[in-house]
Amino acid sequence: MLGLWLAAPMGAAHADVPTTRKSVAHRTPVHASQARSSRKPATAHARVAAARTAHTAKAGARATATAVRSRGGARMVLAVRRTRRSAAAFERFTSSSFTDNPGLGDITAGEDPVVRAAAVEALGNMNGTALAIDPASGRILAMVNQRLALSSGAEPCSTIKLAVGLAALDEGLITRDTPVNLGGHYTMTLTKALALSINPYFETLGRMLGFERVKHYANMFGLGELAGYNIAGEQLGVYPDAPLPESQGGVGRMCSFGESVSMTPLQLGALVSAMANGGTLYYLQHPESAQDVAAFVPKVKRLLDIAPLVPEMKDGMEGAVDYGTARSLRATFHEFPVLGKTGTCSDNGTRFGWFASYADTPAGRIVTVFFIEGGRPSFGPHAAELTGEFYRGLWDRNYFGTKPSQVATTYRWVGQTTTSLAAGPATTTP
Repeated sequence: MLGLWLAAPMGAAHADVPTTRKSVAHRTPVHASQARSSRKPATAHARVAAARTAHTAKAGARATATAVRSRGGARMVLAVRRTRRSAAAFERFTSSSFTDNPGLGDITAGEDPVVRAAAVEALGNMNGTALAIDPASGRILAMVNQRLALSSGAEPCSTIKLAVGLAALDEGLITRDTPVNLGGHYTMTLTKALALSINPYFETLGRMLGFERVKHYANMFGLGELAGYNIAGEQLGVYPDAPLPESQGGVGRMCSFGESVSMTPLQLGALVSAMANGGTLYYLQHPESAQDVAAFVPKVKRLLDIAPLVPEMKDGMEGAVDYGTARSLRATFHEFPVLGKTGTCSDNGTRFGWFASYADTPAGRIVTVFFIEGGRPSFGPHAAELTGEFYRGLWDRNYFGTKPSQVATTYRWVGQTTTSLAAGPATTTP
């Protein structure tokens, strides 16, 4: 018997590959079809003819044939693999991924000079911004290309999955090991979905949560409001008051790609800092002089009850770097653990690449956000690679052994305020 099978790639789509706003997150498998032959054993000539027929009938497909012997004689299976190109392969980008001196005009007197030097070196001539934050205080240690960092933001792409994952955990819908059914017999856990940036998983969570709850958590985590405290020129991102129409993907699309959301690098940095420190959402502050550094006092925006949730997210964020969408970071750096989330998407001829992370350095934790935009070289895994170069730059400069106080300052809680054991009392700002 001659069996003809049409085989298409199966599995869940993820966002951290070149993706357009109009791309389809789910691929529909091609169903198997069968063709009967005569009872005579298939000859070599017949096998070649069958392969040619399949190739002609399915333009652009490849066919391979294998003879399988069984008790009833020889049986041939033709696996026809479609060679489709995604819409992203034909997307035309009109923006440049490169620029001369992206840090030109930055105010740097209050930044940590070693952190800034490593960030400038890592970003190079990419059209983007690099942000480094002390999560224990909200102090911005370095902000390269401040014009872009303080702009109105961009679509968060798959980094929105951090907020959605925390929301679903807080609502008790999942744990990191809960298998979520994505259709048929296909299930996925939070850990793998974060590491590989699986869109259908977070679309499913978004529909389970509903728009109102999704928006509530996003606003609580700081999206849709200023992240900085008296940072001149900072603009506001956007979190919409209504979901996307169902024809455009609805709340599911918002929770996998962040479509219709505009997020700033500072907003993402503040959220990841809260994850890194166990739940304190600080106002980010950018000292502009040595005097500002000497007088620096952390300012708490609000406390987030996410300390029990962060360990549930940790394996997936670490997995992104170890084997997932951010594994390019390990090409340049592997001295200590880095946890993060990539994001890639595009809009109107511009591609966006995000990578937000925090690292358990020998001197404490540090948070980074790398955001790049432009054409094909701008995508999430590249932002992760640049982050690896940033950590490498700090390591090579002996930063973690010589300047630990710049990265991790210990604070103790006093009611609704924090007190730095080195710098004096902090204040809480409503």
